[in-house]
Order: sequence, then structure tokens, then C-alpha cells
Amino acid sequence: MSLMSCQKENTQTFNYVVDEFADMQILRYQVPNIESLSTKQKELIYYLSEAALHGRDILYDQNGTYNLSIRRLFETLYENFDGDKESKDFVAFETYLKRVWVSNGIHHHYAGDKFIPNFSKNFLETEINKLTADEWKKIELTKEYVVETIFPVIFDPQVAPKRIVQDSGVDLLAASSCNYYSGVTQAEAEAFYATKKNNSDSCPILYGLNSKLVKENKNLKEVTYKIDGLYSSAIEKIVYWLQKAATVAENDAQKSVIKELIDFYHTGDLKTFDNYSILWVKDTASHIDFVNGFIETYGDPLGLKASWESIVNFKNTEATKRTEIISSNAQWFEDNSPIENRFKKEEVKGISAKVINVAMLAGDCYPTTPIGINLPNSNWIRAVHGSKSVTIENITSAYDKAAQGNGFTEEFVWSEAEINLINQYGFVTDNLHTDLHECLGHGSGKLLKGVDADALKAYGATIEETRADLFGLYFMADEKMIELGLLPSKEAYKAQYYKYFMNGLMTQLVRIELGKNIEESHMRNRQLITRWVFEKAKKDNSIELKQRNGKTFVVINNYEKTRQYIGELLAEIQRIKSTGDYKAAHDLVENYAVKIDLELHKQVLERYKKLNIAPYKGFVNPIYRPIFDENGKFIDLKIDYSENYVEQHLRYSKDYSNLPTIN
Repeated sequence: MSLMSCQKENTQTFNYVVDEFADMQILRYQVPNIESLSTKQKELIYYLSEAALHGRDILYDQNGTYNLSIRRLFETLYENFDGDKESKDFVAFETYLKRVWVSNGIHHHYAGDKFIPNFSKNFLETEINKLTADEWKKIELTKEYVVETIFPVIFDPQVAPKRIVQDSGVDLLAASSCNYYSGVTQAEAEAFYATKKNNSDSCPILYGLNSKLVKENKNLKEVTYKIDGLYSSAIEKIVYWLQKAATVAENDAQKSVIKELIDFYHTGDLKTFDNYSILWVKDTASHIDFVNGFIETYGDPLGLKASWESIVNFKNTEATKRTEIISSNAQWFEDNSPIENRFKKEEVKGISAKVINVAMLAGDCYPTTPIGINLPNSNWIRAVHGSKSVTIENITSAYDKAAQGNGFTEEFVWSEAEINLINQYGFVTDNLHTDLHECLGHGSGKLLKGVDADALKAYGATIEETRADLFGLYFMADEKMIELGLLPSKEAYKAQYYKYFMNGLMTQLVRIELGKNIEESHMRNRQLITRWVFEKAKKDNSIELKQRNGKTFVVINNYEKTRQYIGELLAEIQRIKSTGDYKAAHDLVENYAVKIDLELHKQVLERYKKLNIAPYKGFVNPIYRPIFDENGKFIDLKIDYSENYVEQHLRYSKDYSNLPTIN
């Protein structure tokens, strides 16, 4: 069977939903048009995908010291289990393991809280007693270590309760159980990196990005992620596949990008990482693209150290016409932004954007994934060389198709008028908001001279996501969208406004346990925007929270006025970012983004529960099977969508486990 006919068959019978458990629904995504790639491009996709998968263990260890121990122990117990698989303990044990796979560790991927085991300690003790000496040796653990060290981590709610803590007034490192620091206080870490920075440096590196900060003999020391450093055995495998990818690069520019990344993995030098980032930004001609490395800092409470991630993708040529229109008009958007002129870029450089089909997700982009990306994160590289943005449309398409007919809209949307808006324009405005957020929002504005890029500290991530979302929302309603052909109607933006305010004020709360605060930066950003704007808008009745039959609904009475308030907040957020106003960032986030109305939260949870919808989504990847001729030459790539969630993770643990259990 040819690859094309295989694609056609899978498309016709494609089932998006793979598994459901706890608060998760696992989906699969299609990779449209992969059959149209050349043989060389398919070979490149394969090598980059292998490089992506070999970094899997790194994120587990970054997320927590004991994650690899627990994952490997539980996988072994799961595969060896010979008892009643319908028993309450086994079902709870299986769910726990599935949640560990989702979160790359024992803490919830969004909320950060440690999972509560619903199986008994006796069950686990009974199962570990069945393991043979060879099995203990294989997973590099002992029964004594598991009982004395791992059991408290699993069962004691006081041990490692949260992966990342961002509460005001506490030592964030002492309170967080992520594994970026060891024996170091927040004050020590901040002082350590403050001494390294030179605010007069026009090209500052991202200090601490690819290292663990530890205290040895009362001295602080960085242990760098690199070959012959921390995570070397995994990075060596990544580099092996990157080297093969370099041999089939589409052009010299892409080959230079890959080789510079390989050099970075060898040296760990952050100047080399900047060089790689610049080369990557400038490579806009390649059809195949990828992210691979230590990129985002959301998992570090101080916002300095980066988690490992990878995405392999190729351009969706037709949909990219949309983002090319946006990027080619970047200067117009900058000039017409409602922020102060002193914070605007006089010349917007190097903005490129495209819509992609993702081919492989890995690390901190798997199983849960972003729907858009804007990189690099270095402010000076953005200013001097520009940035690249992507909207991942085969992922947003999977979300959209899996959600059809689930009853959510009917339960939470005020009236048929809003439902019709959402049905008609919801998908296109979702994608356009992502385009504007990633392509221009993150790349807009500038820091004033001498302002430290890390001045906002723990609030930096929330403020930055708020800024990008506000940018997208503000321009979504501009007549320029119609002029550029990006929206079909002047009414279309209202679908995005309604969905955004409904989500920020109400429905995103389904992701949070009753009584808890909002911890995750993107969720904080959405509540900050909607609560701040609502506080202004309710005074003139532009936005209301209306009651009907005991249920609360968002009602937007004046969309134009709502846009005005969005512009006002964008101006203030940009001022905070550009001037490094830590106090203002602290006050905005703590006053608007963290606390939740308990009664509204309770009501939303009750209404959502009746719909029987999982609030979080994750994905399984396709399997790529390379085809070689009798001489070992690559001739084709077959895509297989048949693997289920459990099969995939057990296979990944066999084929891509490259780190020792205890690092």
C-alpha cells in the first residue's frame, strides 16, 4: 500500500479520541500532506523526530528528583502485574501511572499539585515484593530505597507537595519541588545570577538557562546540561540524530542551524546558543523546521532555567498566507499599538510567521502541547534579528473536531446570538488570535535601555503572556483585519472576545481544584485580563455577569468599549515590561490573577461535571516507520496512527530511556 493511500484510509476512519482518565482526554492528531514531502524531507523529519524522542528523560528529571524512579518502578509493576485488573487498587494505580506520563512526573502539568494516590500502600508493598533481583537491577533501584525514600514522596502530602510555587512572601525554591536547584535558597540564587549580569551589555546571554544550580561545600556551582555534563547520556543520543539530520538538511542555512545546535550541546556555552538562535531565526526558507533544546522557563519559579522540549514540523503552505500577511504588516501594528511611543520599536526587524503541521511532539511539548510558539526568548535577539512564530493548525484542528457536540457551548454561552457567532467564526478567530499573539504580540514593544530582562522575576512569565494576549485581542477588533482579508466580517472578532472573557472569568476554573489559587502563568494571564477589564466595564454595563435559572453567564453589551479597556490594560502592561516595574507587576498579578471567587468556582465545577468532559487534553504521536532499500538507502516514511496511549509510553520507555534512574 502506498503512503498516500495509507493517508487517505486513515483520514476516512480517523478517531481523534484515544483515551480518557482522571481530568484528561488523550487525542491523536493527523499530519496532513506529509505524503507530499520529498524523500529527503521525509528522511529529515524522521531523524529530527528521533532526536526529539531521545530527550524524553531529561524533562522527567527536571520536573522532580524522584520522577524517573517512580516512572520506571511503576512501569515495571504495571507490565508484571498478574492480579485482578478490575480491582479498585489496580485501576487507581493505572490511572496514577497515566497521569505521571501526562505530566512528565508526579505533579499536575498545569496546577503543579502532587497527585494523590487512590491505591493503598499495602497494594504497592505487595507488588514491589514480587520483583526479582534482576528487575530491581534493571530499574536501578533497591526495595529499601523505594520504601524509605519513594514511599513518602508518593504517600505523604507534606513531601514535595508542589512542583512550582509562585506565592508571594515565601522562599520560592524551598517551596517548589522542581529539580533546577539543590540546597539553594531563593535569595542565594537571585544574588548569584545578579552578580553575573551587566546591564550595559547590549547582547546579554540568558544566564542559568541550561544548568542546575547546586550548593557544594557552602559554595554555589552551576552544573551544565551538555555532553560530558549533566544529562550527557541523553544529549549524546540527541546529537547522534541531529548529525544524521544535518546530512539531509534542505539547504546550507538549515545545515548551519543544526551544526550550531550540536556545538551548543557539546559545549553548553550560552553564546553559542545565541548564535544558534540567530541562525534559526534567519532560516525562513526551509520547509521543515524544528525546536530542540532548553527553551521555556515556566517550570522554574525564578523564570531562569529552561525545560527541555522539541517540536518537529513542516509548513502548511496555504494557511501560512495568513501569517505572512500579518508579519509583512508588522510595522503598521507596532505603530498603531495603544502603548506609549517610547516603548515602541522604531523599526520592526525579522518578524516571520507561518502555520505549521506538527510531525512530532516531545519533552515539555508532549503529551500536552502549545498551539503556538514564538522564539527565541532573548529580548536582544528579538530586537536586532527578529523572531519566528508558528501556529500549529493540525493541533487546533484536533481540538476543534474532538470538541464538536460535547454540550459545552450550550451550557455556558448566554444566548443563541453568541452561539451562532462562535459556530461561524470561533475556529478562524481562535487561530488568528494565536497568530497575533505569537507573531506580533511577543515580538512587539521594547525594553528601555538598561532595564534587566528578568526585572519582573517570578511575575515575568505572567506579564509577558498577558502582553501578547492583549495585543492579539486589541487588534482582532481592528478594521485592518477586514482590510487585510484576515477576517470575513466586522462581527467576527466578537466570537473571540466572548470566548476569551467566558474562559478567563469562568470556564477555565474547571481546571482548578475547588479552594485552590491559580498557579499557571497562562491561566493567571487570562484571569488578569478578564477581571481587570470586567472591573472597568461593569461600571458602564459594557460587560455583565448575569444570572439565569441559578446559573452565571458572561454578557458583553458593548464590544467597542471592551476593546478600549483592553487597549488601556495593554498600555499599562507594556509600561511595566518596558520599565521593569516589579511592584506594579506584583500588584496586578496578586490582585487580579491569583485568587478565585469561591461560589462562582463551585458553580462552574458543578455545571461542568454534568457534561462529563475532561478539562485537559493531551496527545499521542504517530509512529514513523522508515523504509530502506536493499542497500540501506532511505526511500520512504510510513506513518502509523494505530498506537494507543499506554502502548506509546511503554514503548518510549523501552526505546528512549537514556538517563540513569537517579541523576
